[in-house]
Amino acid sequence: MVQLTRIYTRGGDKGKTSLGTGTRVLKNDARIQAIGDVDELNSTLGLCRLFAEEDHLRLFEHIQNDLFDVGADLCLEDLNQEGCLRVQSSQVTWVEKTIDHFNKDLAPLTSFILPGGTALSSALHMVRSIARRAERSIVTLQQTADINDQVLIYINRLSDLFFVLARFFNEAGTKDILWKPGAFRDTSALS
Repeated sequence: MVQLTRIYTRGGDKGKTSLGTGTRVLKNDARIQAIGDVDELNSTLGLCRLFAEEDHLRLFEHIQNDLFDVGADLCLEDLNQEGCLRVQSSQVTWVEKTIDHFNKDLAPLTSFILPGGTALSSALHMVRSIARRAERSIVTLQQTADINDQVLIYINRLSDLFFVLARFFNEAGTKDILWKPGAFRDTSALS
């Protein structure tokens, strides 16, 4: 386990940080960008907990712990390193089952939806978009480095889960705001 006794180390004062192996890299390295986007995703999900009912807090805690697993996996360069924490296919399966559970009672979509609705739904749409950015960062990293395939699959499924949860917490989709293509092209209607 990690034990932090000092928060500042001065180790990053020259624009470098350490990976899990101790290797020093620039803070704008593709690996650090991916880890940072996952961290932002986790932090924003923490904000969602402010709007959640008690019976759903465990769901968010589960995902947040998994996101730390993702970060731990990404901070290691060697996929063959023994004894390292790696994202597993079972974590992807859990996300898929969770999607199915929350999606089963939602009405099928007949239009794209606009982010919004309840406070929790709006926050989850933000989390979903950050998950997509994290996914793009991981794909960028994958172009130059080996990564655990399950990491990318997990993040991809997770953004789908956040979409379904946003609908679920929009009173089972009844407060979804439907996209009306071209509805506001006539600017005279705005006055």
